[in-house]
Amino acid sequence: MKPQDEVRGGESHDRRVSAALAESFRQGWADTGLKLQPVPGAVYAAKRRAALSERFPGERIIVPSGGLKTRSNDFDYTFRPHSAFIHLTAEQGTQAVPDSVLVFEPTGNGHSVTLFTRPRSPRDGEHNRAELYSDRHHGEFWVGRRRTLSETADAFGVEVAARDDLERALGGNVPTRVVRGEDVLVDGLVAPAREAEAELLTFLSESRLVKDEWEVEQLSAAVGYTVAGFHDVVGELRHATSLARGERWIEGTFNRRARLDGYGLGFETIAAAGAHACVLHWMHNDGPVRDGDLLLLDAGVEADSFYTGDVTRTLPVSGRFTDVQRRVYDLVFAAQSAGIAALRPGARFGDFHDAAMRVVAEGLDAWGLLPGGAEAALAPDSGLYRRFTICGSGHMLGLDCHDCASARRQTYLDGVLEAGHVLTVEPGLYFQPDDLTIPEELRGIGVRIEDDFLVTTDGAVCLSAGLPRGADEVEAWMASLR
Repeated sequence: MKPQDEVRGGESHDRRVSAALAESFRQGWADTGLKLQPVPGAVYAAKRRAALSERFPGERIIVPSGGLKTRSNDFDYTFRPHSAFIHLTAEQGTQAVPDSVLVFEPTGNGHSVTLFTRPRSPRDGEHNRAELYSDRHHGEFWVGRRRTLSETADAFGVEVAARDDLERALGGNVPTRVVRGEDVLVDGLVAPAREAEAELLTFLSESRLVKDEWEVEQLSAAVGYTVAGFHDVVGELRHATSLARGERWIEGTFNRRARLDGYGLGFETIAAAGAHACVLHWMHNDGPVRDGDLLLLDAGVEADSFYTGDVTRTLPVSGRFTDVQRRVYDLVFAAQSAGIAALRPGARFGDFHDAAMRVVAEGLDAWGLLPGGAEAALAPDSGLYRRFTICGSGHMLGLDCHDCASARRQTYLDGVLEAGHVLTVEPGLYFQPDDLTIPEELRGIGVRIEDDFLVTTDGAVCLSAGLPRGADEVEAWMASLR
């Protein structure tokens, strides 16, 4: 190599790496290999892989982790693997490696499972040696140390191979199902099979409906971190009222807890003060937090295992509800209580929603807001009460905030509750600020109360019981933290 020959860095503004510097990177490194214990949850992930193998005998199954998305031509967004990949590996937050692919290869009596992933950035040899210092997405100097292939095998208890070997491994005329849309290379190598792929996604989603004991432990931890974040927010409410964009202060306060205790957020925090609470997914969070208003906080911490909490409280910023605010809050509280009472194994999934909505409709009728009466409004061909509560009253919870989204209707929305289901109960009332059909005193009030529940053999356990629900208890709790 001539002295003027150089190795280019990864971006236009990077300095070139001279041949001499490139050569120096090949030597002088200590042995820092690790002997890793299996990741927490590895035993349960192995059982899930076995169930997937049993469901699709004789077929190749491909489950990619997904890849990186770049922001501002430089940094990448925080990486989160596909939920099916997490479920089948028990991967943990900061250790997750983009572009990994789990391949189930059919054998005579099941499948052999191989994880194709990126090895640790090499420090010697000709192949890809510049990655270490020049690759902004994967180089160790840029993003930190990855596990070696042998360390990955120890962590997951599966065979592991380099990502570079993936294309060769996917050859041959083998019936194949793939989680599509997560890996460009895989999508290009495997011909689309829409029905087969939909069936795979359905199975992967439904396999998460009933949580095992390790998943329940992770969800309990995530909800516990979420509860701590709500305590933090109440302590910061007074300061938030002094800021032009107090909602941002509330958001930041909760998000700090999410990063401290977990991997981050399970979803973008909703910090909706005043009339913003009437926007179901208000995430601009750019408004003031004023005394006399309500603050609707809908937030969840995602644990290092990627399981998330999802809790909502509607709080009087001053610490005390006004009469009209309490009237709305008490109706939502009564609706949630009715929904909670309907949680039991064997009940239809929709029963808790129906119970909550009956209370809502009867309350609205008593206020004179349903001219045809509650029964008429509850009829399937009417639903007029939904002008003030358009969304459903709860959903499955797990690796995703809205978990198991590809499950069939008959196993989810029209299914029955089982011990091990984890779900939210979250009725709400939202009186839009420009709604001329309601009294002026109600306009701009939005209230939602949401808790997370584990269905047990004889009922349900509230995982978010560390937060008060009733209006009196909320006021007393807030007073104790001010």
